Amino acid sequence: MFMGEYNHTVDAKGRLIVPSKFREQLGDEFVVTKGLDGCLFAYENTEWKSLEEKLHTLPLTNANARKFSRFFLAGATSCEVDKQGRILLPSVLREFAGIEKDAVLVGVGSRIEIWAKDRWLEANSYDDMEEIAENMEGLGI
Repeated sequence: MFMGEYNHTVDAKGRLIVPSKFREQLGDEFVVTKGLDGCLFAYENTEWKSLEEKLHTLPLTNANARKFSRFFLAGATSCEVDKQGRILLPSVLREFAGIEKDAVLVGVGSRIEIWAKDRWLEANSYDDMEEIAENMEGLGI
């Protein structure tokens, strides 16, 4: 299970350090793709295979299912960790997430989210947490 929040910078070549706690679970190679809320999702290979299988079962005749699959699969890339613990984030993914320099890597259970720092700060204010917590009961929490 991934958890924690780490701040890092992307260098001029598009390389990003992956925290050692995350690298231990991800291994030397893993998948990064477009995520929801304007961030990137990173998956350990077994978890990615599981998601791929679920996407594969979606009906081809459903336009939303096709679009949903396309969103996750077209932008996906396999990333290898170099000797310095960095991955190369492709420019198309950096542009999608608005990552220019400062990035935040966040462990959220089965995946890691990679955010542009300014988007992370903007999207994750917790002023309404009490109200959200009240609504979680309906989801079994």
